[in-house]
Amino acid sequence: MSLLETVQLEHLPPGYDISLALFRNVKNSAFLHEQLLAGNTEFEYALIDASVLVSRVHALAAVYRAVSDLLGGRLRSRNVHSEIVFSLSPNNNIAESFRRFGITPATTSLLVIKVSLPPSSTTDTSTASPLSSPDIQAHLAANIEGDSLPFTDASIASLTDVARIKKIYKLNSGGGAKKTKGAVNGAGIHGGNEDGNNQDEVHELEVAVLGAMALRGSNN
Repeated sequence: MSLLETVQLEHLPPGYDISLALFRNVKNSAFLHEQLLAGNTEFEYALIDASVLVSRVHALAAVYRAVSDLLGGRLRSRNVHSEIVFSLSPNNNIAESFRRFGITPATTSLLVIKVSLPPSSTTDTSTASPLSSPDIQAHLAANIEGDSLPFTDASIASLTDVARIKKIYKLNSGGGAKKTKGAVNGAGIHGGNEDGNNQDEVHELEVAVLGAMALRGSNN
C-alpha cells in the first residue's frame, strides 16, 4: 500500500487537494511512461523522477506554481500535471523539462503528484478528479511496482542525485558536487550527520534551485 499524503497549500483557494506518493526501486517505469505518452486519463498524474528533487519544498514549490498558473489561465503545457513537471525547470524548454524531471523508462525513484480540483471549478475540467484519497492510493498500489516511502525530506534525500541536480540547474560544482545518489542521506540532513556539513549543503542547494525556478518565472 502506498504511503499517500494529501496536503492543501497556503495561498491557494480551498478544495485544491494535492496528493503525493514517493517510491523507490520502481520496476515498471516503462509501463507508466507509456500510459503518460498515450494520454491515458486513468494515469493523470505528475510523474517526477525523484532523483532530481532536493526536498519537499522543492516539489511543493513546483505544485504551487503550476496550480497558480492554472488559476490564472497561464498554463504552457497540456494540463496542471504536466505543468508541475515544467515548473521544476530552470528554463523555458518544455520538452527538455520532461526529459530531465519527468518519468522515463529508466526511472527507479518516483514522486507521484495528483491535483484534485474542487467540484465547482471550471478552470480546467479535464484535470478534475472524482477520486478520493483512498481511490488514488488503491490505484497507485495496483499500478506502481516499487517500494513506498513517506514524503519526507529524509526520504527524498536518500534518493537525491546532487551532482545531477547541480548540472541541470548550472550551479557551482564545488565541494559536494561529486556526491552521488543517496550520498546525502536522511541522517545527514536531519541530525547526527557525519561531517556536520550535509544539512547546510542541502539547504544551500534548495535555495539555489528555488532561485533558479523563480528566475525562469520572472523571465516569462
